[in-house]
Amino acid sequence: MMRGVMMESGMLKAVIGFVVLTAATGALAQEPDMGRFSMGPVFEDYGPAAEVEATMPIPEGATFRVAMDAAKQADEGVNLTLFSASRLINMHAKARLPVDATQVAVVVHGKATLDLLTAEAYAARFDGAENPNVGLISALTDHGVRIILCGQSAAAQGVDETADLLPGVEVALSAMTAHALLQADGYTLNPF
Repeated sequence: MMRGVMMESGMLKAVIGFVVLTAATGALAQEPDMGRFSMGPVFEDYGPAAEVEATMPIPEGATFRVAMDAAKQADEGVNLTLFSASRLINMHAKARLPVDATQVAVVVHGKATLDLLTAEAYAARFDGAENPNVGLISALTDHGVRIILCGQSAAAQGVDETADLLPGVEVALSAMTAHALLQADGYTLNPF
């Protein structure tokens, strides 16, 4: 119950912040038009993307090694950074890039650590709640997306690296270490 109240309070703060920001800029945003967006072709349940007639072409034979950073736990629903990883892969596949041309790693730290918990560990922490990230993480790791947890964050959050994490989640010494190793391996840090 307490988590639901905190989620509602956090969502309310986000909405108020958005309204204040858009009102201050003089342009209250319209609802996005999602009519051109669809799931797939790689992830049928995640990662809606639109086909776009891009004027910035993707060069023939281009490959992408992208690292993403997740520090914020989902307020409700799935973790947005993990969701963005599925969108990136679906977008590139819709743009007719070979599926293996986009390699993604998500480095998770801070409170986002809790989004990687098994159903049992999550329920124990959050009054029996279901972890909404289980299916997404399974789909990502089945596709070869690396999900790398900061070992320091696991320790700080009281997470057992061997018993509490979903299958396929890797543990690094730290998020800083993971990012340095990924960068040395040719990954670029995506700011979204």
